[in-house]
Amino acid sequence: MAPSAGRRSALLGLGGALLAAAAPAETPTQVAPGVFVLPGVHEDASPTNGNAIANIGFVVGGASVAVVDPGGSLAHGRRLRRAVEAATPLPIRHLVLTHAHPDHVMGAAAFADLRPEVIGHARLPEALAQRRDGYLRMLEREMGPAAAAGSDALPPTRLVEDRLDLDLGGGRVLAISAHGPAHTDADLSLFDPATSTLWLSDLLFVERIPSLDGSLAGWLRELAALRDRPAAARAVPGHGPPAVPWPAAAAALAGYLEALRNGTRAAIASGLGIAEAPARVATAEAARWRLAENYHGRNVSTAYRELEWE
Repeated sequence: MAPSAGRRSALLGLGGALLAAAAPAETPTQVAPGVFVLPGVHEDASPTNGNAIANIGFVVGGASVAVVDPGGSLAHGRRLRRAVEAATPLPIRHLVLTHAHPDHVMGAAAFADLRPEVIGHARLPEALAQRRDGYLRMLEREMGPAAAAGSDALPPTRLVEDRLDLDLGGGRVLAISAHGPAHTDADLSLFDPATSTLWLSDLLFVERIPSLDGSLAGWLRELAALRDRPAAARAVPGHGPPAVPWPAAAAALAGYLEALRNGTRAAIASGLGIAEAPARVATAEAARWRLAENYHGRNVSTAYRELEWE
């Protein structure tokens, strides 16, 4: 997700539905054999939720475990580590960072002593270098210094420029793909052929409004390519249920992104300025999503800056 409630853009006249505060999950959901998801809550970071707002989890192979996103804080990462240890005695040898956003990476410190192979997009080191200090300040501001203490990302030790086959043993090989700019500039997805599970992280949002931090046109292209993958039966979204049917679950995201693109293009063509656009562009489509009032305005501004140079 986008990193900070302090940077939220308000959307005038938009009534977004909010979930009542819910405790973050303590135990994971097994969405397919050996594929476990620890669901996040539809909230922004707070002292109550410990930034456990994203879906994170792990895949168990025949010889080792791959953690997919270590969580949003040290406490969140420790919760995930306990879940792995309860599910299997196999070692955690791989830590996959699907992108740079803090709700997915700042729990990595909980795994540092294991010295795992840390896998990230080829552009992830630059993204983390630019944003890490800001993310640490954000966690202190939103959660409080005590709750944020010790939270941190780990630098990638293995970079993915195109594709990486990650062998977990016992015939379980995860196909990790690097994507062009979409949700962010450094997105990874994973496909587990053994269970036909596509782990999309924040390339797929369900229920909670998408957050645009990369390229709107690129996200639409990447999503269209992913929807054409016939082998996938289910997908793990970065926010939403632990798993959803694929590709049916992509329809709502595609609809929002298309409405954002079309509405922003129309605003630019009509001479509507970037300051006025958030209150006018795709508001009906945005109102279908939770937390729209926090993120839709920022999405419109990001789309406007991209599309005005088409």
